[in-house]
Amino acid sequence: MGIKRVLLKLSGEALAGEKHTGFDEATVVGVAKQVKQVIDSGIQMGVVIGGGNFWRGRTSNKIERTKADQIGMLATIMNCIYVSEIFRTEGIDTVVMTPFMCGDCSVLYSKDAAMEALNAGKVVFFAGGTGHPYFSTDTATALRAIQIEADYILLAKAIDGVYDSDPKVNPNAVKYDSITLNQVLEDKLQVIDLSATLMCLENKMPMMIFGLNEEDSIVKSLTGDFNGTYVNID
Repeated sequence: MGIKRVLLKLSGEALAGEKHTGFDEATVVGVAKQVKQVIDSGIQMGVVIGGGNFWRGRTSNKIERTKADQIGMLATIMNCIYVSEIFRTEGIDTVVMTPFMCGDCSVLYSKDAAMEALNAGKVVFFAGGTGHPYFSTDTATALRAIQIEADYILLAKAIDGVYDSDPKVNPNAVKYDSITLNQVLEDKLQVIDLSATLMCLENKMPMMIFGLNEEDSIVKSLTGDFNGTYVNID
């Protein structure tokens, strides 16, 4: 496929495993082992992690949206620090970047610094979202993928691809092997949020969506043995 660089988006809920909250260490170690294979093959990787295993503030009407989103940003930082450390135990060099100062927990994001780290073979964790409320980690994923000139966004989710309806509700839901970003918009499939979808469409950023819990799913997405859904430009 001629892939040089990817942006991996990990679902916080998927990292929690069957506990649905916090971390399932075996799951994270499994991810780290796969990422090590990818890095060793010469492909560069950035990572964004959602915060849903700790915080879903938008479901509450008691907390003002800006504050709820700020808590969510901090949840993503906790996730990135933890996963980064697990990666290091597997022999992967990492750096955690945030769009705002966060003491010595992270370094301040800049494209130049991120590219330098990626070119040095490090996995770069983009924590803290965009640094602003009203933007999800989906939007942060699209933004960072575009900025680092990734070839693909890899969306590792708790579900194994894109369906024409919610498979949790509809047992007859049909899974797509391939779909376009325009089709995602037209059919309101909610693969990623609207802002992120429009950014990917405008900047011609394709995606691969797959189940994190499937065996070697991250590696398979980059070796042709793919069982998820390709989201293409056209």
